[in-house]
Amino acid sequence: MPLDDLPDWLPAWCVDQLGDEPVGVLFEVRSISAVFGLRLAAGRDVVVKAREDDGRAASCVAAQARLAERGFPCARPLTPVVSVDDAAGALAVHAEEYRPGGELLPGDSPAVAVRYAGVFARLMGELVDVVVAPPVPNPRWVRWDHPDSGLWPAIGFLDERDQSLVPGYVLDTAERVRDRLLAADLPCVLGHADFEAQNLRWQDGQVWAVHDWDSLAWQPEAALVGAASGVFPKTGPATLPPIESSEAFLVAYQDLRGRRFTAAELEVAWAASLWPAAHDVRWEALHGNPPGSGDALRAQATDRLRRANA
Repeated sequence: MPLDDLPDWLPAWCVDQLGDEPVGVLFEVRSISAVFGLRLAAGRDVVVKAREDDGRAASCVAAQARLAERGFPCARPLTPVVSVDDAAGALAVHAEEYRPGGELLPGDSPAVAVRYAGVFARLMGELVDVVVAPPVPNPRWVRWDHPDSGLWPAIGFLDERDQSLVPGYVLDTAERVRDRLLAADLPCVLGHADFEAQNLRWQDGQVWAVHDWDSLAWQPEAALVGAASGVFPKTGPATLPPIESSEAFLVAYQDLRGRRFTAAELEVAWAASLWPAAHDVRWEALHGNPPGSGDALRAQATDRLRRANA
């Protein structure tokens, strides 16, 4: 990406916040956030992230900073969140260190699930005493607690599409899951809500980096663990790991945290394992299903719903 194609506000923002101007672009990724890897004039490489300013970013970056200070494997923020006016609206922007390297850990076996559970248990343990304003509204793929009138959180660009494209089994699964989760009377905690394989990197058998701290959420611990147990192998379209792998993840997490979930917490965990998959299948249906999208959800929904008492 040429420097001239950077957003107009970005070079001046780097000078103001980092004391240096960008002279090269290492990468650009656009999804929910716009992420720019930049080389500054003095030779330092940094990452600048910009996303819609919905009030969540400051809490997410503050929590990320606390974990980085303690040595948790994540990029260290270099600036606080700064509001920037852009043609598309207000943006929340911050810079963090560039933490390249590491490899994906593929697979969805119980053994792989236990490795991911170990990282998630460490992460959740580190967040226990991090005090920030709850980062709400929660990311849409774990926002079953939304106050909107329909089944799904109101998202204009999705809601305006043809909803008849969403398979009936997805709607039934999501409705039963949401009813079970909303019936839970559990305290909310801070946790990572996008614990997918594509957001972690490994090196020499150890986790090297956990990315995507924009996806912190404020939900019950069991729900966050359950959601992670359902998404840990994800690197692309909607999927679920085998049920025995989610079970291995839940057992390993409890062992490592030294606390057994109650029967109700286990039900919440199994319910939450389904919501991100239902969200993803809906998303893909509304955008034109890739081949096989939803097969795992269709195959596993009955068993997971039974475990969730939903």
